[in-house]
Amino acid sequence: MNSTTPAHSDPDQHSTSLHTKGSDIGESQNNAVSRNNAQLQNNAVRGLIVMDIDATVIDEEVIDQLAMVAGVEDQVAPITAQAMRGELDFEQALRHRVSLLRGLPSSVFAQVYRTLHPTHGVRELIETAHQHGFKVGVVSGGFHEVADMLVRDLHIDYCLAHRLEIANGVLTGNVEGDIVTKTRKQQMLSTWAQECGLSMDRTVAIGDGANDIPMILSAGVGIAFCAKPKTRASAPFAIDTRDLMLAWPIIAQKLHITN
Repeated sequence: MNSTTPAHSDPDQHSTSLHTKGSDIGESQNNAVSRNNAQLQNNAVRGLIVMDIDATVIDEEVIDQLAMVAGVEDQVAPITAQAMRGELDFEQALRHRVSLLRGLPSSVFAQVYRTLHPTHGVRELIETAHQHGFKVGVVSGGFHEVADMLVRDLHIDYCLAHRLEIANGVLTGNVEGDIVTKTRKQQMLSTWAQECGLSMDRTVAIGDGANDIPMILSAGVGIAFCAKPKTRASAPFAIDTRDLMLAWPIIAQKLHITN
């Protein structure tokens, strides 16, 4: 099944008890409350950035890379391009492309991961976001088998993607569970925001494909990144240079991040 699991969770916070006597009690209690409030404020999530993976967090489309190994790139890549432009039903297009991967060994995921290139600026964006109290998630029409390695290496907090069915060490050509549709992406943005205790105006969505449009429009800050024409035309903000760190000045300005 596709799954949405925090890559890591925050440790529980414990208040400190102070035992004092006489006139020091009121002052000590006030100091304890101030310290605890400051601790809560310091640990509070200040924002959430959710990004698409393929052609956004990484330069490539993972399914096209898998197809290259399978020798069916010429069949898969044109379908991917059409689906990302919104010209095909995404679910049907995905299932058809995955069916062409039947017979690939499960070792292909590590092989393909080594060929991927994180988009310029993505590490800096994630590091900067974390430094300012943000959580970072990815939602993908791709696959957990590859996405989980990316999540680990880039220190991403949340991930939603598909899982491919594997039997006897080879791909069956089927997807397990529900398809990560454009609606599902939008829903996960909202779900993760709620988990972080955030209103939607403290969220950021970044993507390039037609299936990213609903989450881009739902976010407090929606950014089309080197996007397909339909996506770019729909988004409040657009970045046309492959440098994800260019998103931070937009985020900082719109969400009033000053330190």
